[in-house]
Amino acid sequence: MKHVTFAEKSLLIGNEAADLLMQYARLISERGGSDVVTVRAIGVDGNAVDASFLLNSATVLMVESASTDATEPDNHEAVEYLRNRTEELSQPFGPPSDL
Repeated sequence: MKHVTFAEKSLLIGNEAADLLMQYARLISERGGSDVVTVRAIGVDGNAVDASFLLNSATVLMVESASTDATEPDNHEAVEYLRNRTEELSQPFGPPSDL
């Protein structure tokens, strides 16, 4: 699990989802686009939440390791989306038109 800090709020998100979110945010910034990504997370109160992140060139996002025994929220759909979009944007001649 990792702490993801966004807009002064910290959430716990599974490692893969957190890392892909950071990679995608970087690519979005480089391409000058924007996107909204929703992931399942654990809020500061310990409850499961859906968190939507607006990613653009002004996004300030921090991902840091966390020490917890909590079970990672299921983010298979978000991970698949982030992986696909990251792969598409990483291609040297990939179409940035749908950002």
